[in-house]
Amino acid sequence: MTDHDDFLTWVKTALYEAELALHNGDAPPRRALWSRNEPVSILGAWRNVYGRREIDELFAALEKSFSNCTSYVFELQAYDVSGDMAYTAGLEHTSASVDGEPRTYTLRATQVYRREDGEWRVAHRHGDTVTD
Repeated sequence: MTDHDDFLTWVKTALYEAELALHNGDAPPRRALWSRNEPVSILGAWRNVYGRREIDELFAALEKSFSNCTSYVFELQAYDVSGDMAYTAGLEHTSASVDGEPRTYTLRATQVYRREDGEWRVAHRHGDTVTD
């Protein structure tokens, strides 16, 4: 397999499963896929955070807010791998409860990854709500 194939497989399995878990109120799988090295950042639909401490705080808040995910689809629109760096860009279509209220929404999501000790890790995320 090529680096591109390996990365795409990781996106469609480990990364997808971690995002699904988060939307069911389980943040540790997502946290496990994030970089252990600075810099890390999120420019998010909820709030912007910088550094591991702030990211961990955000993941804890998301874990408390999300539950009962009935659908999560990542519509990958573009990706590339260059050495130990990669990115994805796509649409995240989600139906889940947020603070106990059922919601359905779509986010535009771009993520940057770096390979650390042979494993892909998320280093940056940008997500914003798609509006009509």
